[in-house]
Amino acid sequence: MGAGFEVGAIEIAEAVRTGQRRATEVLDEALAAIDARNDELGAFVHIDEGVARAAAEAVDAAVADGRDPGPFAGVPIGVKDLEDCAGMPTTRGSLAYAGRGPVAADSIHVARLRAAGAVPVGKTAAPEFGTLNFTKTKVFGFARNPWNPERTPGGSSGGSAAAVAAGLVPVATASDGGGSTRIPAAFCGLVGFKPSHGRIPNPRPTGSETAVYGLLTTTVAESARHLDVTAGPDDRDRFSLPAPAMSSGDSASYEDAIESLAVAGLRARWSPDLGFARCDPEVRAIAETAATRLATVAGLALDDDPVRLTDPVRAWLGAGAMDLWFDIDEGMWPGVRDDLTRYVRSVLDRTEDYPVSRYADAVRRRERLVGEVAQLFDDVDVLLTPATAVPAFAAEGPPPEVIDGEPAHPLGASATPFTMLANLCWNPAISVPAGPTADGLPVGLQIVTRRHHDEVPLRLARLWEQTQPWPLRAR
Repeated sequence: MGAGFEVGAIEIAEAVRTGQRRATEVLDEALAAIDARNDELGAFVHIDEGVARAAAEAVDAAVADGRDPGPFAGVPIGVKDLEDCAGMPTTRGSLAYAGRGPVAADSIHVARLRAAGAVPVGKTAAPEFGTLNFTKTKVFGFARNPWNPERTPGGSSGGSAAAVAAGLVPVATASDGGGSTRIPAAFCGLVGFKPSHGRIPNPRPTGSETAVYGLLTTTVAESARHLDVTAGPDDRDRFSLPAPAMSSGDSASYEDAIESLAVAGLRARWSPDLGFARCDPEVRAIAETAATRLATVAGLALDDDPVRLTDPVRAWLGAGAMDLWFDIDEGMWPGVRDDLTRYVRSVLDRTEDYPVSRYADAVRRRERLVGEVAQLFDDVDVLLTPATAVPAFAAEGPPPEVIDGEPAHPLGASATPFTMLANLCWNPAISVPAGPTADGLPVGLQIVTRRHHDEVPLRLARLWEQTQPWPLRAR
């Protein structure tokens, strides 16, 4: 008790579904692990044993009645604090929302997980409105990386990553508007999958044009099962996609596809910079070795022809500013100005009187990038890059200003230049553990494929996992 989970979500779910374990006993294991390590890691910012126990008891009752509770039966999960979970508060990492009571309803994403038998135990830490690539807030302090508590677990799904990597829960929800699932996955040695935009419904006042829900996991099968459970349209999200169809044309699930999809012969391209980014030499070498080995194992036709794209960071900042204005409830600004972190405050100050003409310029910049990426995927089927440009940096931040002796990205995206492309252009992308640095910090390999073919990066990630298995928890 308290040591953390040594088995994954699928093993737990199958044991609960068949009556070999009780969901309430699994919950007790999670609560003990959280009690033992959360003060050190700052992974969870809210725990609700009552809500969790009611959910676990409902799962056990279903099993006793001979009913199948679902593919995540009895699996304790953390829910990122940007996402609603009925009976718990949603603080969004902000003093402006601190002290509010519990919300009444789940997000669509959490509702689908709960219907599949998952047991939400609490809310995991996230930076204010998900705006940073490390997890630090005025209201909760900062989260730490279980591989080295002096380092960050990343952001914005840093609390979820820390919770899973430490074994406090088997899986935890994430969201990814610019890399916020993949960056923490890379920093914490986890699997972080960002589906095609619209694959999992995510209604917002206008529908975010970059953010996608996800799950931080230790295995590719868990990520595939999650997508089977949560994918599918919802009329509340006008961007949501129809029920998925596999590349093979059959109706197999993602969990089946990761074991059988034919990928040999796909054209792949390795890029260490996308034409504009700096990358730590050690990170680059580890990721490049992983990309080469993956190509060999999967039978990919790999080249390293230069990739030269419009810098996605500038385009992403325009889209991110729009999302921030919808994170602030009507009438709150500027009254909550002093409660907000410096970054959020500066973005709102800068864009409060943003003219439509400047917004149009931002849209044109994004459309130029979309066209370039479409052309890239005319030439190749798979893009391979480092998931991040650096290993995990100091827990309290900030990201490094210098990489390999040269100034890092001028817009402060030193850790994140590789991930934003998939958000802006709506591609599926996954980060998988590529190997450790000399200091023992995880490094991620990013696999990006053409839109709507979510099964392809999952299948490639599974082939890599079979070839180069990684530790399920931080050592």
